[in-house]
Amino acid sequence: MIEVRDIVKIYAGKTVVNVPHLEIKKGETIGLVGNNGAGKTTLFRMILDLIRPDKGEILSKGEVVAGHEHWKSYTAAYLDEGFLIDYLTPEEYLYFIGGLYGLNKAQVDEHLLSLKEFFNGEILERGKYIRDLSKGNQAKVGVAACLLHKPELLMLDEPFANIDPSTQIRLKNLLKDINKTSGTTTIVSSHDLNHITDVSDRILLMEKGVIIKDIATNSSTLAELEDYFAVGQGL
Repeated sequence: MIEVRDIVKIYAGKTVVNVPHLEIKKGETIGLVGNNGAGKTTLFRMILDLIRPDKGEILSKGEVVAGHEHWKSYTAAYLDEGFLIDYLTPEEYLYFIGGLYGLNKAQVDEHLLSLKEFFNGEILERGKYIRDLSKGNQAKVGVAACLLHKPELLMLDEPFANIDPSTQIRLKNLLKDINKTSGTTTIVSSHDLNHITDVSDRILLMEKGVIIKDIATNSSTLAELEDYFAVGQGL
């Protein structure tokens, strides 16, 4: 599904991402973990062609991402609130995004019904603009917009941040469900080791722009990651 070939990104003379090779297969759920500054978001932004690598290339379904449009029809991503249109209400925004994919109002409404538990009565029919929502509720709108057209590739950067524990569990179940029912390839970045190991088939551990571990998740993965970060913090 995704292939990374020898990509390097440099800022102010410092290499912030250096990934010689990475393959993500169709239907996999990948967890991307690492401390702040590890290069996770930069990698996400290069996969989405928001920034370009200084060297190398990224392919989606065998075609180069940079400068092309083919991948946009089956890809959805929410990295931060900058992806939203904050002067719209959630309903207006979701209808707008649905329209981009040829969905009418009734089809969007049907989809939103399936997210009723995830929204927990905090998003729709509240009479608020997106800019007036909490960070967590903005993230709910962003995730909902991602799922409207049933993407083949879903990318979420820190989706468990700023949302309450109940919503975190609902989001985990949602991610597991779309992977099981639709075979969605999912790449999730998170600092929450519990949640990320629970939803992922593989964990990619980044440090200083390099993927230093590529782990198939099992019953010992969480403990392995906790031990790594404990040592890294000098505990």
